[in-house]
Amino acid sequence: MDIRIQSLKFDADVKLTDFIEKKLVKLSKYYEDILSIEVVLSLLPDHDNKNVLVKVFIPGNDLVVERNAQKFEDAVVECKAVLKDLLVKVKEKKRNN
Repeated sequence: MDIRIQSLKFDADVKLTDFIEKKLVKLSKYYEDILSIEVVLSLLPDHDNKNVLVKVFIPGNDLVVERNAQKFEDAVVECKAVLKDLLVKVKEKKRNN
């Protein structure tokens, strides 16, 4: 599974990219057919100024989740939790057809 991380208008450090990859690679436990994952990190002008957009590409569908937080790590954890639930639903729906 290919995980691509893009940071807009700043350079993400290796520690952050490793954290993101470590968290998101676990999504394959919930749905085996993930083609790739795209992560876009950006800074916002408001208080919760870290924005994380995660796109999960699966056959026939793409899942997109976006979260804001004070730290990128917190936003990634929130995105992963939402994606896990979505992937479980997609898998169950696929199994029932």
